[in-house]
Amino acid sequence: MTTPGNPTDENAPSKADTPTDSVNDPLSSAGSSTPAPESGGSVPPRGTTQPRGTAQPSAGTPRERFMEEIAKKQSLDDHEPEESLWEGGYSPKAMIGSWIGLTILSVVLLVAAGFIEQFTFGIALIVIVILWILVGLNYAAKRLGVQYELTSQRFIHRTGILTRRTDRIEVIDISDVSYEQGPIQRMFKVGSISIISTDKSDPTLELVGIHNVGEVAGLIDDIRRAERRRRSIHIEQN
Repeated sequence: MTTPGNPTDENAPSKADTPTDSVNDPLSSAGSSTPAPESGGSVPPRGTTQPRGTAQPSAGTPRERFMEEIAKKQSLDDHEPEESLWEGGYSPKAMIGSWIGLTILSVVLLVAAGFIEQFTFGIALIVIVILWILVGLNYAAKRLGVQYELTSQRFIHRTGILTRRTDRIEVIDISDVSYEQGPIQRMFKVGSISIISTDKSDPTLELVGIHNVGEVAGLIDDIRRAERRRRSIHIEQN
């Protein structure tokens, strides 16, 4: 029996089963319409900008970037600054033997003037003065007219007083270095250095009257070998 005033319909849908219309949120719909970023990359949030000065990743594989660094280092090695290692010329000590010999000759001439009637003291003095002038001019020409310089890459020699000539020899072109000393030169550590090279203008160069001749010759030979090792390593790297 049903109560009047509260009719029930068995076919009517229940309140729990009644579908409700969802209200669309404009913000959520806008967020859902934003395309998703592709895999493997990142998209900066909207409204943000990339700061200036940010380094972009270099293109290429790690091996290519490594080879670029090696090439840069080799290019810097090819342009190493040239450093001056030694400068010198004709040493006054190299003339000590000549001065001693000229002094002995002067004394002999004066003694001979006392025993030879036709060879007077006046003639002896004239001969002595001429000899000293000639030896002095020879010393001045060697002292002022020849200069040498050794750098980390080249050997430079300058000749001449009024007119100057400068020749350069690459130290890598030097094939042999030797030096020679006489008895008196050994006492004062002077001597002559002979340089043999493949340079066409100066295949053989003689350096005379060099002070500390052994040390200078050893320095030239050391620089020659060091430059050859550096060039050979550079060629192998290429």
